Amino acid sequence: MKFAFMLMGPYDPEKDDVLFQDGCTRMIGVPDIAAAERIASMLERQGYEAIELCGAFGEAGARRIIEATGHRIAIGFVTHFPEDDELFRKAFGN
Repeated sequence: MKFAFMLMGPYDPEKDDVLFQDGCTRMIGVPDIAAAERIASMLERQGYEAIELCGAFGEAGARRIIEATGHRIAIGFVTHFPEDDELFRKAFGN
C-alpha cells in the first residue's frame, strides 16, 4: 500500500518531500490548503491509497482533500483530546 502523511506549515513541497526506504511511504510539507489539494490530487493519480493529514488541516481541510481526491482514497486527519488543548497551544503557538 502507498501511504502519505501531509504536514501544513512553512513548507515548500518541492523541497520538503521525503520518500521512506520502502518506497511506499511518503511525508510531504505544504504551505496551505490549496497546495495540499494539488498535492493530494497528484498522489491519488500516482496510486496512493491513503493520506493522513496533520491536525492543522482540521475537519474542514480534510473534507477539502477528500473532494480533491474525488473520494477515491482514504483520508484521515490527526486530532487530540480536548483536555490537551493547552499543551497544543503551547507547542504550536495558537
